[in-house]
Amino acid sequence: MQQPTLLVLAAGMGSRYGGLKQIDPLGPHGETIIDYSIYDAVKAGFGKIVFVIRRSIEQDFKEVILNKYQHIIDVDYVLQELESLPDGFVCPSERIKPWGTAHAILMAKDKIDTFFAVINGDDFYGSHAFQTMADYLISLSLTEDRDAYSMIAYSLSSTLSENGTVSRGVCTENDQHFLVQIKEFTKIQFMDNKVVNTNMDGSFEYLEPDTSVSMNFWGFHPSLFQYLDKMFVSFLKDNMNDIKSEFYIPFAVDDLIKTQKAKVKILKTTSEWFGVTYQEDRQKVVENFNALYKNGMYPISLW
Repeated sequence: MQQPTLLVLAAGMGSRYGGLKQIDPLGPHGETIIDYSIYDAVKAGFGKIVFVIRRSIEQDFKEVILNKYQHIIDVDYVLQELESLPDGFVCPSERIKPWGTAHAILMAKDKIDTFFAVINGDDFYGSHAFQTMADYLISLSLTEDRDAYSMIAYSLSSTLSENGTVSRGVCTENDQHFLVQIKEFTKIQFMDNKVVNTNMDGSFEYLEPDTSVSMNFWGFHPSLFQYLDKMFVSFLKDNMNDIKSEFYIPFAVDDLIKTQKAKVKILKTTSEWFGVTYQEDRQKVVENFNALYKNGMYPISLW
């Protein structure tokens, strides 16, 4: 049995949140969101953790995060920088935004040679979600199906913020619960008790509250890296001069599905997702962690 790897995307500085969310103590005993993710991942059967971070937070991250886990699980990290581009490409001097989640995943290609899961470092996914993903990846490792990907799905209405708009990958699935299409909506919010996305032209698009969405909890075979290498080059050729463009993993996965290079199983979970998009979300997350502790979901000390 091959243990899967967990890739944690933690390079974002949390511009809307107003601080470094990854090391913010939110649990009742000073735990970070990443602490809970690593605890759940270890229990579920993951064998290695790889973090994607930026050089500007490297020292703080090593002191607060990496040193904490080295005695618990095999842990490593890679850097995602604006200059981390294929040969022949130079980052525009005016660009400040990262190149996106698919680029972040690509940075880890030399660190991962097993089936692996991807999560955001500032999202809480829940123990059942980690166990569901780990079990599925371990089962795939026995067949070595290179094109078998997966995704943990949550209901759209349970992933929104009361404090502003959010971006979500809205999913369409078939009767066998395989992903048919994923479409990124970038300005979703509650409006008059309905779930609405504001389109680029200012028009409104109403979405079903119970629609499955991606919260960037993916399962992949390492073959993904070969696809991303080629797709990133194409992306740069088309978007290099658009300093706000990003190479998102939902876009890459959607393309792989449409070209029949991958199939993505949608995995359901009983876990509740929550996160901190805005500073105003923080108190709600603190209350959620207190409730989980009081209900016996987590021990006084995770380690």
